[in-house]
Amino acid sequence: MSDDAAGRRPSIRDVARLAEVSHQTVSRVLNDHPSIRPETRDRVLAAMRDLSYSPNRAARALVTSRSRTIGVLAASATQYGPAASIAAIEAAAQARGYWVSTANIDPGDPQSIPDGISHLMAQSVEGLVVIAPQVRVIRAIAAHAVDVPFVTLQSTDPDAGHSVAVDQVAGARLATRHLIELGHRSIYHLAGPQDWMEAEARMTGFLEEISAWDIATTAPILGDWTADFGYYAGRELLRYRDFTAIFSSNDQMALGLLHAVRDEGLDCPRDISIVGFDDIPEAGHFWPPLTTVRQDFAELGRRCVEILLDEAGSAALPMLTPELVVRSSTAAVARL
Repeated sequence: MSDDAAGRRPSIRDVARLAEVSHQTVSRVLNDHPSIRPETRDRVLAAMRDLSYSPNRAARALVTSRSRTIGVLAASATQYGPAASIAAIEAAAQARGYWVSTANIDPGDPQSIPDGISHLMAQSVEGLVVIAPQVRVIRAIAAHAVDVPFVTLQSTDPDAGHSVAVDQVAGARLATRHLIELGHRSIYHLAGPQDWMEAEARMTGFLEEISAWDIATTAPILGDWTADFGYYAGRELLRYRDFTAIFSSNDQMALGLLHAVRDEGLDCPRDISIVGFDDIPEAGHFWPPLTTVRQDFAELGRRCVEILLDEAGSAALPMLTPELVVRSSTAAVARL
């Protein structure tokens, strides 16, 4: 390589020079053109390895109209569910030779939604995944024309061919049934924020299962997903202690509940049983280890990529069934 090329990234012309072919031939190899002879392709690929050459994806997209990039429009990406979903989508996309570009939007700012979509479209993404658990975000996106294949991660969607979801209602019913079968009849539900689809679906599942067993209940308590709120709610509820079990809509609020139970001098599960939802990586290390509902985020990511990239993607996929993971935070109700 000449001295003037030593301080810069190798280019397609450097590869062509080393392989003793034209730069058009190198381009055809990059685009897997059928007219290239195997021995020529091997020589070009060897030159790329020798030069540590990697093609400029943006430039290739201009030439081939393919970016091999999937866009993710995400709201509340700091929450465990959305964050785990993004990681799963990235893993599934990379297994198919694609990369992921993520635009985080503010659910409270309507303008951030079209701005996020425009940002991703400017990168020539070939498909779009929408991880927006809030109802208002989904409505705003529905009103915005998207001219690439897209899929949403949410609990309910009238357009099932564009939706991938875990059956949140079924998961909540599993958690509630577990407590009922242990003999609990005074059960509170600590729900998530009202605008979140998962929170609404889990609340629905709790109420359906309670109704199926003909058990009286109080109105669910609306939380904010945080351990701080779980602790605050637990301290307030324990002032009256008219319950023996709580189903928390996520594991972080369940962590706060566990803290409140300990601070009150009580024992979980001897005095209060607690079930969470999500099975975050730390759930098995809470004290006591938390009984919770597990969602298969890896399969969610795989299905998103399948819908976007496969011909069969337009067909509706059934909702994933969650799994109850029983640990030490639940036990049979104490008999007086």
